[in-house]
Amino acid sequence: MSKSNSKRGFGRRSGTVTVIEQRVHRSAAENARFAFILTVIVTGLVSLVVAASYMHPLLALLLAVPIATVCGALVWAITRVWPVLRLIWWWTPEITGTVLLAWAWTGLAASTPAWLTLAILAVVVGGPAAVPFTRRWAVALFWCVVVRHRLRVCFSQFIIANKSGSLPLIFAAWPTPVGERVWVMLRPGLSLQYLANEQQLGKIAVACHCTSVLIDRTGSNSAFVRFDIKRREVLTSTVGSPLVDFIEPVPPVSDKEPATITGLDLPDVDDLPPTSPGPAKQRAATTANGRKPAPAAAAAEADDDINQWI
Repeated sequence: MSKSNSKRGFGRRSGTVTVIEQRVHRSAAENARFAFILTVIVTGLVSLVVAASYMHPLLALLLAVPIATVCGALVWAITRVWPVLRLIWWWTPEITGTVLLAWAWTGLAASTPAWLTLAILAVVVGGPAAVPFTRRWAVALFWCVVVRHRLRVCFSQFIIANKSGSLPLIFAAWPTPVGERVWVMLRPGLSLQYLANEQQLGKIAVACHCTSVLIDRTGSNSAFVRFDIKRREVLTSTVGSPLVDFIEPVPPVSDKEPATITGLDLPDVDDLPPTSPGPAKQRAATTANGRKPAPAAAAAEADDDINQWI
């Protein structure tokens, strides 16, 4: 479904605004026709079998035909307008917000004076903008609404759809500390491995005006995936720690004298005699505390015969 227009002025221009793609439109018509025929056959047979057990078969046939026709028409209508229903689903937040805003404004203007209406409107709009917490939440919700449309643009521009042209179904989006998280149900023809390609992720990041995009499965079903849109890096920001408040203040130490470190002197401990002759014996003669080994220990070592221990 498309709409063409032309304008005259500096030149003639023509443009086409596509609401529903032609391939999707034809596929919906074909699916609706097959759904109508299948529903009429199945519902008619079931109704005929059930009604024939309570009445004459001819009367059961007369009852089953209108029941099957009504059910088939209902399924045909749902299948035929599914592209429109999907389009309405994509714009549900905007439609809901516009309806609520119009209803609130009409009710407020009808029950209050003009000056009071403007004052209430200024408080409702300016209050969240002045408070940092509510302002951050408003900006986060705004990006959640925007990122759903940006993902839809990605799917329709460069991501392969199935044969019927139906795109992945985008569910809710929720703000996270680093960006947004969007849940999407993939259709046949797409896979997590295809979307997780670095080239595809780069294109999605450009379309969503973010730093990077991560895709992961939400559960055991591969058709349901989660898009993590990352807009900011929280690990590089300065975070205040409450542990600083629990540290007691320490007085300055500038008025204290520095400590003097001296060597250890143990006069009550006898030094061990040297065990090897030569230069090593001369080096071992002087211990770490500057004293020579006791002569009694050296004499005891000389009198000791190793043969007595064998």
